[in-house]
Amino acid sequence: SLAAIESVIGMGVDIMELDLKLTSDSVLVLCHDRTIDRTTSGKGRVCDITYDSIRRCVLKTGHGVKTTHKMPTLREALKACKDRIVVNIDQGYEYYDLVLAVTEELGVTEQILIKGKRAPEIVAAKFAEHPRNMMYMPIIDILKPKGQALFAEYREKGIVPLAYEICWDRPAPEVETCMREVVAGGSKLWVNSLWASLCGGLDDDRAFEGDPAAVYGKLVDMGATMIQTDRPELLISYLRSRGLHD
Repeated sequence: SLAAIESVIGMGVDIMELDLKLTSDSVLVLCHDRTIDRTTSGKGRVCDITYDSIRRCVLKTGHGVKTTHKMPTLREALKACKDRIVVNIDQGYEYYDLVLAVTEELGVTEQILIKGKRAPEIVAAKFAEHPRNMMYMPIIDILKPKGQALFAEYREKGIVPLAYEICWDRPAPEVETCMREVVAGGSKLWVNSLWASLCGGLDDDRAFEGDPAAVYGKLVDMGATMIQTDRPELLISYLRSRGLHD
């Protein structure tokens, strides 16, 4: 919701993440799921519903309680974020051209970090279609063969992305080796702590239930410079305790 965006900006969060879906009448909206069943008072697949129909619904809380908030469009969200916070687009690379048209119109292209698992030549070909582009961050599942191959391809071609998102589901020497290579190569290191399966168990719930230093501290010590979290207040408080966030 737009209220959630305003909330994290007020907290001092540096980046907010969003997911995109396209309505049946080609409007980009902020929605994680393919359907609106879980997050709104309505039902159906986003791709089968008009934007006007979605606006008749209200968003629900994580406990399923109806609110007064509506599902925002990408345009509305980016207007709220303009010159205030970096925007990370997770699910959305498939709509690259549509997204870029909105960011260029609003003058926020340089604030947008879009991520995906595309090979470098595919990203380069897409970027060549436009005079200006959003920032791109490769997602690397470093303990999976496809992820290892993708990381090797970026390294072998001498490409230095602004950042890599490194995902791993269990502790392994390959993880820390990869992270050291990312940092040494000049890229920032993004870790997603939302799910244990994406960060080797160093996740938000563990931080909330116990000692944040055992989770966020470990990630920072491993080289993380950007941590994705559903508990921004907890993370910022910990980072500030170490002098790592102003």
